[in-house]
Amino acid sequence: KATLCRQGSIREAALRVMMTAEKGSPARGARSSDLINCSVTAHILCENLCVRLLIIKTSSLGDVIHNLPVISDILARVPGAVIDWVVEEGFADIPRLHPRVKRVIPVAMRRWRKTLWQPTTWREIGKFKRQLQGERYDLVLDAQGLVKSAAMARLAKGPVYGADSTTARERLAAYFYHHKFPVPWGRHAVIRNRHLAAQALGYDLPKTRPDYGLRVPADPGLLQSLPARYAVCLHATSRDSKRWPDAEWIELGRMLTASGMIPIFPWGTEEENIRARALVAQIPGAVVPPRLSLRQLAVALGNAAVIIGVDTGLLHLAAALGCLTIGLYTDSAPEFYGPTPADPGRAISLGGEGAKPRSDDVAHALVRLGVR
Repeated sequence: KATLCRQGSIREAALRVMMTAEKGSPARGARSSDLINCSVTAHILCENLCVRLLIIKTSSLGDVIHNLPVISDILARVPGAVIDWVVEEGFADIPRLHPRVKRVIPVAMRRWRKTLWQPTTWREIGKFKRQLQGERYDLVLDAQGLVKSAAMARLAKGPVYGADSTTARERLAAYFYHHKFPVPWGRHAVIRNRHLAAQALGYDLPKTRPDYGLRVPADPGLLQSLPARYAVCLHATSRDSKRWPDAEWIELGRMLTASGMIPIFPWGTEEENIRARALVAQIPGAVVPPRLSLRQLAVALGNAAVIIGVDTGLLHLAAALGCLTIGLYTDSAPEFYGPTPADPGRAISLGGEGAKPRSDDVAHALVRLGVR
């Protein structure tokens, strides 16, 4: 009671929350925004008030995955929260895999900026705006920190929260926010995302391991087309500096087949398809599957014996799904960009900036993970 009554300028909202907590049902005049306005801490939060939240995290694949623990953190403190998510259309399957994300609102900024002069583009933009403004939110959280994401957040109906000008990814983005918070750099993206949400909703940064809340979708048809026991080899990456040498992939692939596991090399672009087929040509028994959707990739990853991959969003998806994962780092620091699964014993990161791991290192990591 003392915590709530100290809120001063919002005492009426604080009293409504206090009365609701005492009665066990919403007090007269109580509304969901009372919780947000009071910055109520975790031990006072009441399930009887429904808070509606909108999260803006549009891209890239790894960034979207790194923001998933925020959902579980919020729901642990506001169990009745209703959460919507704005995301780039190509990554929309990721928040859809979380059972507590009610509505996914796809945006196509990457595609629209190439076709701004076409009438169909503006019709799609209008449809997106109507979807965005179809609900009134108690809190709009821009977890992206860019000017374009901040502008989307301001289009929505509700107070906008985000990082301040010293810690947002783009300084100007902070000028769009009604409420701003410092989110220091120098920590893993998962921690930064959780810290921003904690400040926005007024609870302490959780000390628990991240809970991504994902569920491996069912796809019996796809599983029938895959080998009985296989390892997924994520060879493709957006930057050449992150690639692992072909000779190492070939050596690793041959080791996997010798142990009774079939290496699978998925691909997304035609260039990646060509490279995958060149690798498989030198690894007897290895497979290049057809092009898989993001949802199908989640199925393939979730049922694999192990996932081995370079620094790419799919590696983080594997860790988020709880798979046994080995990350191969050649041009980035795993302490900032490596997988952070709920169970740290299920993921190993090898290498680092300027330190390429060898296939022998992967073999030792497989033993540590208990993969035979």
